[in-house]
Amino acid sequence: NRNTIVHLFEWKWNDIARECEEFLAPRGYAGVQVSPVAENIISEGRPWWERYQPISYKLITRSGNELEFASMVRRCNDVGIRIYVDVLLNHMSGDYVGVARGTGGSVAEPSIKSYPAVPYTAQDFHPSCEIYDWNDRFQVQNCELVGLRDLDQSTNYVRKELIEVLDHLITLGVAGFRVDAAKHMAADDLAYIFGRMRDLNTDHGFPRNARPFIYQEVIDHGHETVSRDEYTNLGAVTEFRFSEEIGKAFRGNNALKWLQSWGTAWGFLPSEQALTFVDNHDNQRDGGQELNYKSPKQYKMATAFHLAYPYGISQVMSSFGFDNRDQAPPQDAQEQIISPVFDKDGGCVNGWICEHRWRQIYNMVGFKNTVRGTGLTNWWDNGDNQIAFCRGSKGFVAFNNNMYNLSENLQTCLPA
Repeated sequence: NRNTIVHLFEWKWNDIARECEEFLAPRGYAGVQVSPVAENIISEGRPWWERYQPISYKLITRSGNELEFASMVRRCNDVGIRIYVDVLLNHMSGDYVGVARGTGGSVAEPSIKSYPAVPYTAQDFHPSCEIYDWNDRFQVQNCELVGLRDLDQSTNYVRKELIEVLDHLITLGVAGFRVDAAKHMAADDLAYIFGRMRDLNTDHGFPRNARPFIYQEVIDHGHETVSRDEYTNLGAVTEFRFSEEIGKAFRGNNALKWLQSWGTAWGFLPSEQALTFVDNHDNQRDGGQELNYKSPKQYKMATAFHLAYPYGISQVMSSFGFDNRDQAPPQDAQEQIISPVFDKDGGCVNGWICEHRWRQIYNMVGFKNTVRGTGLTNWWDNGDNQIAFCRGSKGFVAFNNNMYNLSENLQTCLPA
């Protein structure tokens, strides 16, 4: 009866469990995307992207160990919050001189593609090459994305390992997966892997024969050789065009009046196939058209529109503050991730941003749940940057991105 996922980026498992119980369930959120769960390489300064460089499939990271992960999934499922894991099926860690160490104590030699804790050896990877032509399908799907050792998903052994990783997480009660770098894997290989995953675990309250919900990271701005459309029959796909266009509009670079036709008319995927967001953990760092927490007024307006307009499977970002692209999440002197601390209004104060706790955002999650199943009616605009619309007889919302007051008598469609 609801479908807003919040990405609690780099949060610890115990903190997520508590957040499910104390905040997310009461506020009407539906799910949590968690950071990668597999043991990762330890990088100097602990940048966030070290989480995207696995060296084994042990469930031990700076967010916690397997017992803590399993407990979190159980506690969140018990209050109706589903867990979606950001899974790394495309690659292992990047190049590294000598012996690399992981968050669970495992070692690897990435330079010779040796990952004994899995185990993987060189034969399990594509030969090393660099992606320099993003319109060359072979390079995009067989060469190394930013130097990350590229697994060969066409081999039986790699497929077996990856299916076991997914099955183990399903057994622990997760509801599905965000598939990182899906575009860098052949859709046929992913179809094989996804088709052989277990059904969801009925011990966690899922119905019989329920399948994991899959959403795949495919960055496609409309001129890519490897298209998002190759992946839509496997699951939902991240709609990065949504993020770019909503940013342009609420930054004032495109009039809000044009949003009346928002959705597929803008070249976006069909609503039920599109995982939509104002920003995600990658593009919030890129300094493009996309909005992030650093422009709070526009960000709240864009998020409100995202949650009010009937399009897409919505995801809300929950960030930590950063001044440079590689910055580590909030951590102590021992490089342990610290738990968020809340002020009297429930906002986060110690380096965590927690957009999902901003009043304007969590109230719009409630709005979205309340108007579920209604259409959009009574669109009004001033020919520029003031708009308003109804959602059936359940909701009404108005936006003003002009520099002057909105003064108009409008039909709210709400019962008197």
